[in-house]
Amino acid sequence: MKTRTDLLAFLDAHDIAHRTVDHPAVFRVGEGEEIKAGLPGAHTKNLFLKDAKDRLWLISAADRTVIDLKRLPPVIGSARLSFGREELMVETLGVTPGSVTALGLINDVDRKVTFVLDYALAQAAIVNFHPLTNTATTALDQAGFRSFLAALGVVPLVVDFETLQVVEAQTIR
Repeated sequence: MKTRTDLLAFLDAHDIAHRTVDHPAVFRVGEGEEIKAGLPGAHTKNLFLKDAKDRLWLISAADRTVIDLKRLPPVIGSARLSFGREELMVETLGVTPGSVTALGLINDVDRKVTFVLDYALAQAAIVNFHPLTNTATTALDQAGFRSFLAALGVVPLVVDFETLQVVEAQTIR
């Protein structure tokens, strides 16, 4: 499994500009508001999920986005969703609860996880994620985040959580 150091080296190797700030551990959305206040850009919440057919899902959304897990399955093509077990999270993304992040996709070498990206986050100029640990935040501009995903071969399923619709790729900037 790749570590924070490996992740940051990967970003550097792919010429993806990033800025990482260390801070006390933050476990849930709503914690660390003073930390967020000092970091420009969109802050995120990330959900590691498993559906009733054993498919894995990672949702990265703006921290204020409301996600209705009961209404979401037909939108994304999943079965009933529930939170994934910690062991499975560690095995696939290399992170523990409180540190779930889209940057954990670097550890999903078998591409077992379907990545769902909030349309609001896909529109943000700067996105902030934990760099595989909840004791730091890494900021990437949108182009850098897209380059990260492309370098991994990950194509996100972009969902507008306000309308509960998949957004077509051509409307994403």
